[in-house]
Amino acid sequence: MTDGSLRSSRAVVIGGGLAGITSALRLADAGLDVTLLEGRPRLGGLAFSFRRGELTVDNGQHVYLRCCDAYRWFLDRVDGARLAPLQNRLDVPVLDVGRLAGPRLGRLRRNGLPVPFHLAAGLAGYPHLSLAERASVGRAALALGRLDPDDPALDDIDFGSWLTRHGQSARTVEALWDLVGVATLNATAPNSSLALAAKVFKTGLLSDPGAADIGWASVPLGDIHDTLSRRALDSAGVRTELRTKAGSLTRADDGRWVVDTGAERIEADTVVLAVPQHEAHGLLPEGALDAPERLLEIGNSPILNVHVVYDRKVLRRPFFTAIGSPVQWVFDRTEASGLTGPGQYLAVSQSAAVEEIDLPVAELRARYLPELERLLPAARGAGIRDFFVTRERTATFAPAPGVGRLRPGTRTRAPGLFLAGAWTATGWPATMEGAVRSGAGAADAALLALGHPHVHPLQEAA
Repeated sequence: MTDGSLRSSRAVVIGGGLAGITSALRLADAGLDVTLLEGRPRLGGLAFSFRRGELTVDNGQHVYLRCCDAYRWFLDRVDGARLAPLQNRLDVPVLDVGRLAGPRLGRLRRNGLPVPFHLAAGLAGYPHLSLAERASVGRAALALGRLDPDDPALDDIDFGSWLTRHGQSARTVEALWDLVGVATLNATAPNSSLALAAKVFKTGLLSDPGAADIGWASVPLGDIHDTLSRRALDSAGVRTELRTKAGSLTRADDGRWVVDTGAERIEADTVVLAVPQHEAHGLLPEGALDAPERLLEIGNSPILNVHVVYDRKVLRRPFFTAIGSPVQWVFDRTEASGLTGPGQYLAVSQSAAVEEIDLPVAELRARYLPELERLLPAARGAGIRDFFVTRERTATFAPAPGVGRLRPGTRTRAPGLFLAGAWTATGWPATMEGAVRSGAGAADAALLALGHPHVHPLQEAA
């Protein structure tokens, strides 16, 4: 529902990732005249697709959970929910190839019972932990459930130390806590803030029986984050300018903002800065934040993706994860990529890949092809139609202890200027969920500053 009094108000959103798209849609839906600027030739930020021969390839495998209310709202808003379905119930195949007795498959899954009993049966039957280790997991989960992720004291504690103090063995960390944590936090337990780890595990595993059910795109991410998002922006009346970067951001004498792209000077009442933290630091006007140098202290964590196209089918599950192996998560992207003819395309997603992110392709090929053969016997002797690597060196902000005090809120000291991005103080780690939440928060703060009554998208009636 729009407010006619806002139609003369103009907003500029700088950055066309999920945060920027969300802000632009929210502001346009409220009746503002919105311009969205994106330096790349596409929308979607770091969750995008590209062409490689006959394939449409995602730069990396992205998943979400049923508890990701904001991202699910985003999917609905751009008419993409049907293209990113959720599991009916959490079910994660976990293959252990580190055993002397040979590989063994286990599953992390839930049933339909209420929290915390929804995971009890699955944990009791999880073969990769001893009976004593499974009991210790239950005790640690109860202790984790008593933590408040918003307690600033938790931000200074590393999750690994907390797990050790609560009786978690190295095996338990490998086979359970890091199995989930590395994929969601993009860091191992010793390198993760307890506050962010508590947010992930409390929300995903202890808030609702279905909270951790996994969803992922059945089409290339670009079909949703670029094509459908652009269609939604066009329908909302947003002017979207690709290949257009903001060179400077200044205040005019009348108090309005001026965004200079080099080719154009755009005046606006409201600006949402939805770019990575280091880029935001370069655009922020003096005095906008009390300590802008803190943005430069927010580190980054890389993600590496290894892509292998075989000449035959080697995996009969949509995905699995591994322990006792350098391989983390493996997804079948055959149908989604448009691969035709015989063969199968697997994407190997390696989070927190600090030691591997800059290795040559030849070295990664020599490391991962034999490892995939060890995990998947059907891959032995299969022909390799293609092998390539995608690297995101700044995939997410590093969720290290102490990062909470570095993450700014959405409001700045400059009237009409707001921040968005997964790196802002959303309370979430760097996920698609956090990005969308930040974009909605920035738009809501802007509308409030303009005196426009609004309803948060997560509170709107269905």
